[in-house]
Amino acid sequence: MRKGWAISGVGLLVAAGIAAAVWMSRGSHGNAEAAINAKPGVQAGKDGKDGKPAEVPLEFTAREVVQPLMGAMPLVVEFSGPLVAPSTAIVRAKAPGTLLSLDVAEGSRVKAGQPLGRIDLAELGSRIAERAAMLESARAQLAQAERTHASNQRLADQQFISPIALETSRSALDTARAQMRAAEAQLNTTRVGLREAALVAPIAGVVHKRHVVPGEKLSVEQEVLSIVDLARLELAGSIGTHEVSRLQPGMPVQVRVEGFGSDVTGKLARIAPAAEAGTRSIGVTIELANPKERFRAGQYALARVIVADPEQRMTLPVAAVGSTSGQNHVWVIDNGVLLRRAITTGRRDEREARVEVLQGLAPGSQVLAARFDNLREGSKAVIVARTAPVASAASGAVLK
Repeated sequence: MRKGWAISGVGLLVAAGIAAAVWMSRGSHGNAEAAINAKPGVQAGKDGKDGKPAEVPLEFTAREVVQPLMGAMPLVVEFSGPLVAPSTAIVRAKAPGTLLSLDVAEGSRVKAGQPLGRIDLAELGSRIAERAAMLESARAQLAQAERTHASNQRLADQQFISPIALETSRSALDTARAQMRAAEAQLNTTRVGLREAALVAPIAGVVHKRHVVPGEKLSVEQEVLSIVDLARLELAGSIGTHEVSRLQPGMPVQVRVEGFGSDVTGKLARIAPAAEAGTRSIGVTIELANPKERFRAGQYALARVIVADPEQRMTLPVAAVGSTSGQNHVWVIDNGVLLRRAITTGRRDEREARVEVLQGLAPGSQVLAARFDNLREGSKAVIVARTAPVASAASGAVLK
């Protein structure tokens, strides 16, 4: 009997243990389901009202927020064009003949008056000999006319010839003198042509191009060589008619030549008196000193004329201004709320990356310094001291 009672007691203990295990399993399963089904951020009566999650404000660092600055914004007038060498000379043949030699190559430096080559001037030499012979003939005719007139003068004094005959003799003498002067002039002209026919450099500079080769038959005024002086270059460009009133000859100009990393200073030399037909643009010319010949004719250059600004203007970084459908806007933090403000912009300073704000923004406004995606107007926003932009990632705002 005692043995049966002991077996019954053990059975009761086992049943009680199984029941306790089942109850604990159900309890933990229920807690897990509750944890899974719970919505984050919903704590009725604590985090939100009626079970709605509390709004987390967007956090922006001090580096991501700027205020408008007041300052002068100089007007920049830009134009571009190729560099040209105003001192360019073309050596031409002044007499027909065969080019015997051309002693300078393209790119070689020459001095003013330096011989450049030789032309066969046999034809011109023959012409000089012909003119000299004509002069000798004219001198002989003049001598004969002088003797004849002297004889007629003596006869007229003795009244052997009439006054009309004496006048005819005087006219013949004058004609002979004129013919001799004409022959002298023709000979001198031919000699000058011979001197000018020599190929010499009219200016100091660099040989730009050879237009002919030795052995070629040259005609009068045919191009032989081109010489450029690179000590002074010019940039010819054009500007709008609305900009010309701000420029004056003599103003300094910053010039950036392609292939060079720094600017050089030039001078505004000339402004065209009239606009070009069809384009409504005004031609301008910049002088650029080039004593070391760093630049070459034909290189492309960008010129910038900086016109001083006497006014103080409200400006923002260009990166802070967005545009939608042609309307510029910025995002501001006003009393802890993110607002989108439409603005009107004016001048731009590309070098400083700033833009003028004409309307739509008050001084002292807290403006986002860059453009962010996924921003919503009316969202809460705060400025924090830390440098890492933590809030923008948490709120879904992504920096572009």
